[in-house]
Amino acid sequence: MLDRTNLAKSIQKDREDLSAAIRLAAYFDLHEGICNHFSVQCDGQEERYLINAYGWHWTEVTPERLLLIDGDGKVLEGYGEVEASARNIHIASHRANPRHKAILHVHMPYATSISMIEGGRLEMAHQTACRFHGRIGYEKEFGGLAVTEGEGERLAREAKSNAHVDCMFLANHGVVCSGPSVAHAFDDLYYLERAARQQVLAQSTGLPLKLIPQETVELTAKQFLADFDAYSAAHFEALKRLV
Repeated sequence: MLDRTNLAKSIQKDREDLSAAIRLAAYFDLHEGICNHFSVQCDGQEERYLINAYGWHWTEVTPERLLLIDGDGKVLEGYGEVEASARNIHIASHRANPRHKAILHVHMPYATSISMIEGGRLEMAHQTACRFHGRIGYEKEFGGLAVTEGEGERLAREAKSNAHVDCMFLANHGVVCSGPSVAHAFDDLYYLERAARQQVLAQSTGLPLKLIPQETVELTAKQFLADFDAYSAAHFEALKRLV
């Protein structure tokens, strides 16, 4: 267990990483307006989360402008309010899979477009898609805005029942990418949108996708995961220099 000094340092690091991820989402045009939301579960025994406050444009978010909330969504540190859907989606999602320290939810264009297609799936037609093999879930029904705890819990049910799922497509809504660190989760978010863009552009030709054989998909996924920790950390540090 961390002592108070190290716990404070850990939370400050989480603030810096989470605010950078939010600004990077704006840099890459992955966000939508002042909506969408990112969160981190802080280290320690108590249920504490950092999350972006409603109302700031994502280019304006700094470590100090993040809110620290408890498991009831009460603001403990910071100024502003937590959007209802942010509170409901993120608290339920963190509880559903404690492995997910960071949870990133956006309506990024290409991945969201796949969530709007009947039976839409990320197809294994490019090597970038293969990194997500076995780690994607699909919520097949849209239940309106997540303004109730029940809707937040419904959206988190896949993560609760399938601990291997890190990325969720929410029907007619958007995506959620989660991971054991902000670097992990943002790396997935970035490449999920790239994979979705490649697929949508290929499908726009009207020609059938050339799918990768299952055996090769599994091999490629293992190759990606072998370097995931080191690569995602290095990638995130490089991206942070942009913002």
